Amino acid sequence: MNVAMRRIAAASFVGALLEWYDFYVFATASALVFGPLFFPSGDSQLSTMASFGAFASGFLARPLGGLIFGDIGDRIGRKASLIATLVIIGAGTFLIGLLPTFAQAGIWGPILLVILRVAQGIGLGGEYAGASLITIEHAPSGRRGFWGSLPQAASSGGLLLSSLVFELIAFLPPGAFIAWGWRVPFLLSAIMLLVGLYVRMHIAETPEFEAIRSLRTELPIVDLFRTHRRAALLATGARLAETVAGNMIKSFGLAYATVQLGLPREGALSALLATSGIGLLVTPLYGVLGDRFGPRAIYMAGAGFTALLAFPFFWVLEWSTVTAVWIGFVTAYNLGPTLMLSVQATFFTTLFQARVRYTGLSVAYQVSAILGGFTPLISLTLLQQSNGRRGAWRPSWPRSRCCRSAAQLG
Repeated sequence: MNVAMRRIAAASFVGALLEWYDFYVFATASALVFGPLFFPSGDSQLSTMASFGAFASGFLARPLGGLIFGDIGDRIGRKASLIATLVIIGAGTFLIGLLPTFAQAGIWGPILLVILRVAQGIGLGGEYAGASLITIEHAPSGRRGFWGSLPQAASSGGLLLSSLVFELIAFLPPGAFIAWGWRVPFLLSAIMLLVGLYVRMHIAETPEFEAIRSLRTELPIVDLFRTHRRAALLATGARLAETVAGNMIKSFGLAYATVQLGLPREGALSALLATSGIGLLVTPLYGVLGDRFGPRAIYMAGAGFTALLAFPFFWVLEWSTVTAVWIGFVTAYNLGPTLMLSVQATFFTTLFQARVRYTGLSVAYQVSAILGGFTPLISLTLLQQSNGRRGAWRPSWPRSRCCRSAAQLG
C-alpha cells in the first residue's frame, strides 16, 4: 500500500507542481517585468496594474475550466481529466515564453499574453480538484490528512522553484533580464510537463470513482446544486480566505516591496524563496495535525492567523529593509495561507459525496479564485487612491475582513 501510495502521491505532486510553478511564474513576472514589456505607459504603477489585470484574466476563465473538467472528472474519471489539464497548462506556459513583446508586435503582444493566460486558467480550473482527489481517494481514511497535504505542498514547491529560477536570472545584467532572461522560467515548464505526463499515464483510477462510475444519472453540476448547495457555499467561502491572503502576500506584497518601497528585486525574491522553502517543509506537518485534530479545526486556525497578521504584515514591510521583507513574508504566509492550504483538499473532500466531488471542489476553488485573482489589482488601486502614501490599512482591511468571515463560516 505504501509503495502504491508513494507512486500516486508522486504523480499528483509533479502535476500540481507544474500547476503552481506556472501560476507563480506568471504572478512574479506580472509584478516584475510584464508591465514595461507588454503594457508600457510611462507610469510604473499603471503598467503594473495592467499586468495584474492580465494575471487576473486567467482567474475569470478558471470557473469554466472547473465546470468542464469537473464534469469529465465525475463522469469519465479523475485520471482523464488530470492528463488533459496538464497538457493545457504546460503548453500555455511554454508558449508565453515565446511571445513577442509590445515593442516587437505592438498590441498583439499583450493580446496574445491574455489569450494564453486565459488558456492557462481553463486548464488550472480543473487541475486542483483532480490532483487532490487522485491522492486522497486512494489514501487510507486515518491518513488522508497527511497524504492529502502532499499535493498541497506543491504550492510551496512551485513558489520555491519559480522564485529560485527568477532569483538566478535576476543576476543577469538588467538589459539581458529584460531582453530574454524573463523567458527562461516559462520555457523550463516543458521539462515538468513531460515528466508529469509520464507519471500520470501510469497511475490507476481511484477506488471511490470506480465504485460510482456506473451510478451517474444526471449532470454532476445539476446534482451538486440540487444536493450539496450548502457544502459548495462553505467550501467557496473557506477557500476565499486562503486565496485572497496568498495573492496579497506573494503577488501584491512583492510589487509593494519593489515598486512602492523601492527595495532591491533580488532581496524580495530571496524572501519568497525562503518563504516557499519553509512552506514545503511545514505543509506535511500541518497535514499530520489535520489527521489528529481534524482538517476543519486546522483550517479555522489558519484563517484566524491570517486575519490577525493582515495589518502587521504591512507594518513590517514599512521598515523598508530586506530583513523586514523576509520576516513579513515567511511569518504571514506560513502561519496563514499555508496552514489553510495544507488541509484544504482533505477538508473539502469530506463535504462532498464521490459522485459530485470533483465538480464540488472545482466550483468552490475556482469561483473563489475569481476574487482572489483580482486581489493584487484591487490592492494596487486602493494604494493609488491614497496617492501612493505608505500605509497598511487600505490593502489590509479587505483581507482581514475576508478571513474573519471565512473563519466564522467554517
